[in-house]
Amino acid sequence: MLNISPTISTEEISKLIRSLLNKKVLGLDSILNKVFKVAALVITKNLIEAASYCFTSGIILKSLKKFITVVLYKEEKKDYSLLGSYRLITLKNMLVKVLEKYIANIISKAVEEYRLLF
Repeated sequence: MLNISPTISTEEISKLIRSLLNKKVLGLDSILNKVFKVAALVITKNLIEAASYCFTSGIILKSLKKFITVVLYKEEKKDYSLLGSYRLITLKNMLVKVLEKYIANIISKAVEEYRLLF
């Protein structure tokens, strides 16, 4: 069983936030990644508390579970009846993006440590 520690380091969250790309579409919370990066300098401790609460309680707010998926045409495709002719864009809350990256990192480390793919 994979244990996710409720203790999250400030450095780790800061690194994940810095890794967000600036030129991305707004999420459901209407916060630009660029703005979130600046605000994170002030609210990182609050983000860590919120993330730790989610991990320890197993409770995630309904507003964090909501997302919108937009279907876009890929340009210059010959046949738009094929699924590969479309691109899906998912609009999510910023905190969810950071939490997903954090959990993905934990899973990647576990896969490497326990050699799950070898």
